Amino acid sequence: MNQELYYMFVKLARVWIPDAEEVWKSAALTKNYEDGDGSLQLALEDGTNLEHKLDPKTKNLPYLRNPDILVGENDLTALSYLHEPAVLHNLKVRFIDSKLIYTYCGIVLVAINPYESLPIYGSDIINAYSGQNMGDMDPHIFAVAEEAYKQMARDERNQSIIVSGESGAGKTVSAKYAMRYFATVSGTTSEANVEQKVLASNPIMEAIGNAKTTRNDNSSRFGKYIEIGFDPRYRIIGANMRTYLLEKSRVVFQADEERNYHIFYQLCASAHLPELKDLRLGSANDFLYTRQGRSPVIEGVDDTKELSTTRHAFTLLGVNESYQMGLFQVLAAILHLGNVEVKDRDSDSSVIPPNNSHLTAFCELVGVSYQDMSHWLCHRKLRTATETYIKTVPRLQAVNSRDALAKHVYAKLFSWIVEHVNKALVTNIKQRSFIGVLDIYGFETFEINSFEQFCINYANEKLQQQFNMHVFKLEQEEYMREEIPWTLIDFYDNQPCINLIEAKMGVLDLLDEECKMPKGSDESWAQKLYNTHLKTCSLFQKPRLSNRAFIIQHFADKVEYQCEGFLEKNKDTVNEEQINVLKASKKFPLLVELFQDGEKAVSPTGQPQGAGGRTRLSVKPDKGRTSSREHKKTVGCQFRNSLQMLMDTLNATTPHYVRCIKPNDFKLAFSFDPMRAVQQLRACGVLETIRISAAGFPSRWTYQEFYSRYRVLMKQKDVLQDKRLTCRNVLEFLVQDQDKYQFGKTKIFFRAGQVAYLEKLRSDKLRVACVRIQKTIRCWLARKKFLRQRRSAITIQRFTRGFQARCLAKFMRRTSAATTIQKYQRMCVARRRYRQKQAAALAMQTILRAYMARQKYRALLRESKAVVIQKHARGLLARRRFKRCLRAIVYLQCCLRRMRARWELKKLKIEARSVEHFKKLNIGMENKIMQLQRRIDEQNNNHRATVDKLATLEAGHAADSERMRVEVTRLRGVEEDARNNANRANSLQGELERLKKELATTQKEKKTIEDWATKYRDEMEKMVSELKSQNGLLKSEKDDLNRMIQEQRQQMTEQMARAIAEETQQLETDLNEERSRYQNLLTEHLRLEEKHDDLKEEMALSSNTSRPGHRRTDSTHSSNESEYTYNSEYAEADEGSRVSEVDGGRAHMDSGRGMDTNLTLKLQKRLGELEQDKQQLRDELENKEELFQRARARDDVEHKKARGAELEYESLKRQELESENKKLKHNLAEMRQSLLGNQATGAGAPGSPAYKVLLDQLNSSSEELDVRKEEVLILRSQLVSQKEATHHKETMTEPTHHVVDVSKLKDTDEIKQAYVGLKDTNRLLESQLQAQRRSYDNETEGLRSELQNVKEENNRQQQLLAQNLQLPPEARIEASLQHEITRLTNENLEILTDNQDPTASREARVTILRRMVDLMEQLEKQDKTIRKLKKQLKVYSKRIGEMGVGQTEGQTSPGQMVDEPVRAVSIPRREKDFQGMLEYKRQDELKLVKNLILELKPRGVAVNLIPGLPAYILFMCLRHADYVNDDEKVRTLLASTINCIKKILKKRGDDFETVSFWLANTCRFLHCLKQYSGDEVFMKHNSARQNEHCLSNFDLAEYRQVISDLAIQIYQQLIKCMENILQAMIVSGMLEHETIQGVSGVKPTGLRKRTSSIADEGMYTLESILRQLGAFHSTMCQHGTDPELIKQVVKQQFYIIGAVTLNNLLLRKDMCSWSKGMQIRYNVSQLEEWLRDKNLMACGAKETLEPLIQAAQLLQVKKKTDEDAEAICSMCHALTTAQIVKVLNLYTPVNEFEERVSVSFIRTIQTRLRGRCESPQLLMDTKVIYPVTFPFNPSALALETIQIPSSLNLGFLVRV
Repeated sequence: MNQELYYMFVKLARVWIPDAEEVWKSAALTKNYEDGDGSLQLALEDGTNLEHKLDPKTKNLPYLRNPDILVGENDLTALSYLHEPAVLHNLKVRFIDSKLIYTYCGIVLVAINPYESLPIYGSDIINAYSGQNMGDMDPHIFAVAEEAYKQMARDERNQSIIVSGESGAGKTVSAKYAMRYFATVSGTTSEANVEQKVLASNPIMEAIGNAKTTRNDNSSRFGKYIEIGFDPRYRIIGANMRTYLLEKSRVVFQADEERNYHIFYQLCASAHLPELKDLRLGSANDFLYTRQGRSPVIEGVDDTKELSTTRHAFTLLGVNESYQMGLFQVLAAILHLGNVEVKDRDSDSSVIPPNNSHLTAFCELVGVSYQDMSHWLCHRKLRTATETYIKTVPRLQAVNSRDALAKHVYAKLFSWIVEHVNKALVTNIKQRSFIGVLDIYGFETFEINSFEQFCINYANEKLQQQFNMHVFKLEQEEYMREEIPWTLIDFYDNQPCINLIEAKMGVLDLLDEECKMPKGSDESWAQKLYNTHLKTCSLFQKPRLSNRAFIIQHFADKVEYQCEGFLEKNKDTVNEEQINVLKASKKFPLLVELFQDGEKAVSPTGQPQGAGGRTRLSVKPDKGRTSSREHKKTVGCQFRNSLQMLMDTLNATTPHYVRCIKPNDFKLAFSFDPMRAVQQLRACGVLETIRISAAGFPSRWTYQEFYSRYRVLMKQKDVLQDKRLTCRNVLEFLVQDQDKYQFGKTKIFFRAGQVAYLEKLRSDKLRVACVRIQKTIRCWLARKKFLRQRRSAITIQRFTRGFQARCLAKFMRRTSAATTIQKYQRMCVARRRYRQKQAAALAMQTILRAYMARQKYRALLRESKAVVIQKHARGLLARRRFKRCLRAIVYLQCCLRRMRARWELKKLKIEARSVEHFKKLNIGMENKIMQLQRRIDEQNNNHRATVDKLATLEAGHAADSERMRVEVTRLRGVEEDARNNANRANSLQGELERLKKELATTQKEKKTIEDWATKYRDEMEKMVSELKSQNGLLKSEKDDLNRMIQEQRQQMTEQMARAIAEETQQLETDLNEERSRYQNLLTEHLRLEEKHDDLKEEMALSSNTSRPGHRRTDSTHSSNESEYTYNSEYAEADEGSRVSEVDGGRAHMDSGRGMDTNLTLKLQKRLGELEQDKQQLRDELENKEELFQRARARDDVEHKKARGAELEYESLKRQELESENKKLKHNLAEMRQSLLGNQATGAGAPGSPAYKVLLDQLNSSSEELDVRKEEVLILRSQLVSQKEATHHKETMTEPTHHVVDVSKLKDTDEIKQAYVGLKDTNRLLESQLQAQRRSYDNETEGLRSELQNVKEENNRQQQLLAQNLQLPPEARIEASLQHEITRLTNENLEILTDNQDPTASREARVTILRRMVDLMEQLEKQDKTIRKLKKQLKVYSKRIGEMGVGQTEGQTSPGQMVDEPVRAVSIPRREKDFQGMLEYKRQDELKLVKNLILELKPRGVAVNLIPGLPAYILFMCLRHADYVNDDEKVRTLLASTINCIKKILKKRGDDFETVSFWLANTCRFLHCLKQYSGDEVFMKHNSARQNEHCLSNFDLAEYRQVISDLAIQIYQQLIKCMENILQAMIVSGMLEHETIQGVSGVKPTGLRKRTSSIADEGMYTLESILRQLGAFHSTMCQHGTDPELIKQVVKQQFYIIGAVTLNNLLLRKDMCSWSKGMQIRYNVSQLEEWLRDKNLMACGAKETLEPLIQAAQLLQVKKKTDEDAEAICSMCHALTTAQIVKVLNLYTPVNEFEERVSVSFIRTIQTRLRGRCESPQLLMDTKVIYPVTFPFNPSALALETIQIPSSLNLGFLVRV
C-alpha cells in the first residue's frame, strides 16, 4: 500500500460502506488502519460503532469520502474520488438540499425529475444561457442546447441531443424544453412561425402517443427523433420527425391504474360539443378500450381543455377542420369497435348478433357495409395454390382479430398524423444544418418482460455502445491534444451482447426463421435458442424452473424474457379482408387515404410496426421499398434496420447526452430513493462514464490554477519565474509515484484520489499555519494584555497609596478638631439642658396653677348652667309628654272612628247589595227613596239650623233670665253628666280593649313593614353601589373607547397619509410604466421602420438590377413625419412615397423571382399587424375625439347661452373704453391748452419735457398699433392654415379599403391574386394622386384669389392707417381695435357661411370663439394699458405744471424769446444688429444637412465646436424661415433634419460617440424649440434679447413631439450601444476577476471547465469597467449632454451592471461563497466611489445596485439561528424570495472552514417570507430601460453671438 493510502486511512477519515436500504452509508474511522489489519473500526453518523470486515482475498478497502468542499459540485468528474457512492451522494445533496435537478457528469447532463413545477425555464433564463459557454453557468438543459447550437454554428457539423431514461423520468419534458430553447434563440416571437409549428407538434404527439402509466401520468409510448433544420443564418426553417416503436397494444388493453392514449379521453370528455354529437360518444367508462385501467381521470388535467389545445395545434399546422373531424371520426370508430360483442356459435365458430349498435356505429362512421364487416370479423380466408377457402373462427380468435384491426387502424392513423405534421414543418429553403433531439425509452426490466422490453433493451445496448465509444474518443482526443503518454483504457464493450441479439443465428435471426415455419411456436423457438446459445455464449442463460424463457446479461442488468407471444408480436398479423372492407369505403375518403400505401401493413408481418403493440413508423416513405419481399419483413427485422439508420445518423452528428433519472416511484416532490437512483445510474451509463474517467486522469488543472490553489504547499525557494517548472518541482516532491499525474501542454492530469490527497495536504498546511498564527496572535494578545495590566496596577497602586496618605492626614486633623469641638459642644449642651429644665419647671408650675383655677371656675359655671338647663329641659319634657299623650289619644280616636266607619261601610255595602236586590224587585222605588232621602236631608238641615238658633237663644235668655236657677241647672247637669259618664265609661272600657288588640296587630304589621323597609333599603344601597361600580366601569370603558377612537383617528390619518403617498407613488409608477410602454412602442416602430427601409433598398436594388437606367427617387419625408404633420404638402409627399413604393414593389414582383417569398410574407404580415395596431389606435383616437366633440357640442350650447352675456360685457367694456378715451381726450385737451398757454414761455417747444412726453406717448401708441397689426396678420395666417388643413383632411380621409393581406397567401395562385390586387391598388393610388393634384390646383387658385384679397385688404389697411394718423393718439388704438373686431367678425361669418361641413363648422366656431376670447383678453390688457397711461399723464401734467411755474419766474422778455433761433433736432440712425438668424437658399438645403449632419464627425471637427452648435445653426435657419413666413421651408428643413439624423444613426449606430453627439444636439434643438416658442412657461429664464428671438409665425408644438420621440429613440440606441460594450466586461470584471488578491481560492473543476477567476491576459477587470464608464461620462460631457440626461444614462448603466452580475451570480454555484461576497462588495464600493467623484450620487444609480449589494451581504452574514433568519428577511428587502432561497441553496464553501447552509434554515427563511407579495421571477430583466425624460434646460447663449467655423463648409449661410 502506497504512502498516500497510509496517509488517507487514518483516524476520523470518512469512508463509504455498503448498506441494504440506503445502498451506501457513511462512516468514520475510529482508529488508524495498519497494513495487515483484517477489519476497520468504524463509527456511523448516528454514533453506532461498527467493525467492518475486509475481504481476506482482495483486501479491498472501502471507498473514501470526498472532502466537504467538493460535495455538491456541478460536475461529478470534479470529485476527487470517482466511484458510485460519491456520485450518488453528490446527486442527493444537490437534489434534496440545494433543490438543483441538473448535474454534469463529464459530457452527460443528469436530470432528476422533481415532480414539481420550477421557475427555471422562463425566457429570462433562456436569455441568460444564450451565448454562454457550457461550463460558465450552472448545469441546465438550456446549457446543453446552447452548446449544441454553438457547435453547429462554429464547427458546421450537425448535432444530436440524446435524451434517455425510464418512464416517468422526464424525457419528454427535457426534449420539449430543448426545442423551446432553439425556437427562442433562433428567431423572434413575432416572426417565428416555423418555431411555433415545431412547438405546436408537441401537444399533438402527446395526445396520440402519450398515456398514463403507473409510473408517469404523461408517459411517451413511442420513441421519436426530431431533426430541427436551420438556414445559413442559423434560424429555424423546418423540422422532421421520425418515430420508433409505438405501443399498439395499449389501444386494446391497459393494466390497472393506467389509461389508453390521451386522445380517446379527450374525445369522451368533449362529447357534449355540438360538432362531436355525430360521433355517438359518451363517458370513458362506456367503452371497453378506455375503462380497463379503471383510472379514466388524471388529477389536475382537464381533458376538455386539452382537446381544445390539440385542435388549435392541428389548425396551426395546417390540418383543417374537416380533416380534424375525420380523425376524430376514426378514433370514435375504434372505440365503438372495441365494444362489438362476439358470441360463440359452436366450438369452432362465432357470430355477432344482428343490429349490434356499436358495430352499426362503427360502420356508419367509417362508411362500410354492416354485413361485410360482421362477416369478416367472424371468418377468415385461406388461400392455397389452387383454391381459396373461407373458414369460421372461434370467438377468441375473432376477438383477437377485432383487436388487431383496431391496433392496425390506430397505427395507420398515427403514421398519417406524423406524416402531415412533417409536411407542415417542411420548408422550401435550403437546409444548412440540423440539430436532432432523440427522445427514446431507457432500459426496462419488469416482472414479466416480453417482446417490447426486448426491443427497448436492444436499442439501449446500441445507444450504450455508441455512448461508450464517444466517451472513449473524447478522452483519447484530450490526451492526444495535451501530448501525454496514454494507454488503452479498459471499458465495458457490449458488442458480444449486441452480436447475441442481431448477428447471424442470433435471437432476432432465429425468431424470424421460426416465424417462417408453418407450425412455428414459442416453445420450439425457445428450444432453438437453448440449443444454439446456451453453451456457446456466456451472456445467454436459461432459467432453472422454466422452459419458455431465457435470460440475457445486458450492460445494466440481467433480464429474464418470457417467450410467450414473441412470434405473434413479431408477425403482427392483420386480416386482409377486413382491410379490404375498409378500403372499399366510399363515404369516408380519409379512411381510404390511410390505407393508400398498398399492402404494406396487410402482409403477415405488417408495416414497420413495433413489438406487439409497438410499431416503428417512418415518416419519410422510402420509394425504393416497393417489392413484395419488403412487405414480408418481420417487426424485429424492421426495427433492427430502423435502429441501424438511427445509429448511422447519430454517428454522423456530434452527440450530447441527457440522462433523466426518476427519484422515486411515488411521484413525490424532491424525494430521493437511493436504490432506484442507483439502478437508473447503472442502466443509463452514468457510472460507466465515471468508471472510464476514473480509469484515466479524471482531475485536470491548468498550471495557473494549480499554482494559485496549492501555492501554500510551496516554499519561497521553490517559486520560480516559470510556473510550469514550479508546479513540476512541487508535484515531484509531494507525490512520489509519478504514475499518479501527467504533465500536459496546458494542464496537469491527476489520477483519481490525488486531488483529495493534495487537498488534505493543503488543509493540513493551512491548519498548521492557522495554529501558528493563532499561537502567535494569542501570545501577542496575552503579553499585550499583561503589560497593560501591569502598567495599570502600578498606576493604581501609586494613586491608591497617595490617596491613603492624604486620607490619614485628613483623619488626624479631623480627630483633633473633633475633640475641641466636642469639649465646647458638650459644655453648651449641658448649660442649654439646665436652662431648659429650669424654664420648663417654671412653665409647668404656671400652667398647672392656671389650669386648676380655670377648672374650678368652669365647675361653678357648669353648675349654674346645669340648673338653668334642667329647668328648661324638664319643662320641655313635660310639654313633649303631654303632646305625645294628646297625639296618642287623637290617634286612638282616629283608629276608633276609622273602625266604626269601616263597620258602617260594611253595613252600607250590605244594605247597598240588598238595595240592589230590591231595586231589581221593585223598579221605581229608587227614585222614591232618593226623593225621601233628599227630604230627610232637608229636614235634618232645617232641624240643625233651628237647633242652632234655639241654642243661641237659650244661651242668651239663660244668661239674662235664669240667673237664679244656676245652681239647680248645675246640679241637674252634674247628675246628667254623671249618668252619661257612667254609660260612656262602660263603652270606652270595651273599646279600649279592642283598640289594644288592634294596636298589637298594628305594631306587628309595623315591625314587618320596618323589616321589609330595612331589607329594601339594604338592597337599594347594594344596587346603588353596584350601579355606581358599573357606572365607573362604563366611564372607564368610555375613556378607553375615546382613547381608542383618538388612536384610531390618528391611525386613520396616518393610514390616509400613507395611502395617499402610496397612491402618489403608484401614479408615478403608472406614469413611468406608461412612459416606458410608449418608448418601447417607439423602439418597435423604429425597428420596423429600419426593416421597412431595408426592404425598400432591397426592392430598389432588385428594381435597378432588372431595369437598368430606371432610378426610384425616395421620399424626403419619413413615416414618422406622416404621423405628425397636418398640412397638404405632407400628405402629398407621403402619397408620393407610397406611389414610389408601389412602383418599386411592382418592379420587384416582376423581376423578383429569386426573392425570398417567405421573408416578404413575414414582413407583410408584420406590417399588417402594425397596420391593425395603428388602426386600433386610430379608432381609440376617433372615439376620444367623438367624446370630445360631444363635450364640445355641450360647451357650444352653453357658450351660445353665455354669448349674449359676453356681448353685453363687450359692449360695456367698449363703453368703458369710450368713457376712458373721452377722459383721456379731455386731459389731452387740457394739456394742450396749458401748453398753448405756456407757448410764450417755450414749454411746448421741441426738446422740452412736455414735448418729450407727448412724443413718447405717440411712439407707444404707434408701437401698440403695430402689435395689433401683427396680431391681425397672425390671425389671418391661422385662418388660411385652417382652410388648408381642412382641405388636407378631406384629401387624407379618402377610403383605403383595397389593402390586401398578403400574410395569408400560401400558394402561387394566391400570390398572383395578390399581384393583381397590388395592380388595382396602384391604379387607385394613381387616381388618388391625380385627385391630389387637382385639389392642389384648386388650392393654388384659391391662394391666388386670397392673395388678391390680401392686397386689397392691405390697401384698406393703408387707408385706415392714414386716417388713424390724422386722429389723436388716444383714438387711434380704439379705432384700430374696433376695425379689427368688425373685420374679423365679418370674415368668420363668411367662413361659417362657406363651410358646409358641420364638423368643420363646429371647429371654426370654436376657433372664432377662442379668438374672440383672445380679443377680449387683449381689450382687458388694453384697458390696463390705458389706465397706466392715464396715471402717467397725470404725473407728467403735474411735472409740466411745476416746470411751467419755474420757467415763468426766470423768463426774459417775450420778444427775446421769439427772436431766439430754434435748434434743429438730429435723430441718429441705429445700425442694424445681427438678429440671430441664418438665411439659406432652397437649393442649398441638401448641402446644409449634408455638411452639418451626414459628414460631421464627432471626433475631429465636432470636438472643438461649441456644445450643441449644429442644433443652434439649425434653429437659426429655422428662425429665418419663420421670420419670412415660409411654411414650406420650415417643413422641409425639419423633415430633412430628422431623416438625416435617422440615417446617420442607422449608418453609425454602433459608435457611442456618434450616438451621444446627436443625442446631445437633438435635445438642444428640442430645448431651443421650447425656449423660443413664445410660451410663457418656457420664457421665464430668457433674457429680453432672447425673448425678441421667439418664433412669431408658426407653432411647432407637434414637431416638438416628433423631435422628442426621435430623442427617445436615440437614447435607447445609446443604451443598447453601451450595453453591448459593457456586456462583455461585467461578468469578468465584477465576478470572475479577483480584485482583492488571495481572498478567494480556486476549487477543483471537472471536465466542463469554468472560466478561471485568475486574471489572464486580455481578461476584463473592474478597472476596465471604471475606465469605460469614465469614457462614457467624459464623452457625454464633452458633447454638452444635459446633466439630468447624463444622470439617467448613468442610472441605466448601473442597472445593467447590477442585473447582469446578479443574474450570473444566481446561475453560478461556484460564485456563491463568502469570499466572493467580499469581492462583490468591494467592487460595488469602487463603483460608488466613481459616482462620488463624478458628483452623481443623487442620480439613483446606487439604488439600482441594492439587489446586488444585498446578495453579497447574504453571502457573508451568519446563516444558522432564527435570529439570523430574521436579520436576513429584514435585510434583503430588494431581493425576491426565489432569489434569496436560490443564493442560500447555491452557497458553497471554498474552504473546509466554512459551513453549508442547512435545509432547516432555508425552510425557516421560506416560512418567514411566505407573506411577501412579489413576482416569482428568479432573474432580473436585463432588457429593462427606464423611461427617459428630457427636463427643459434653457441656454444662456445668445443666438446673435454664435460664430460659424469655416471648417463646417457652411459659407452659403447668410447672417441676418
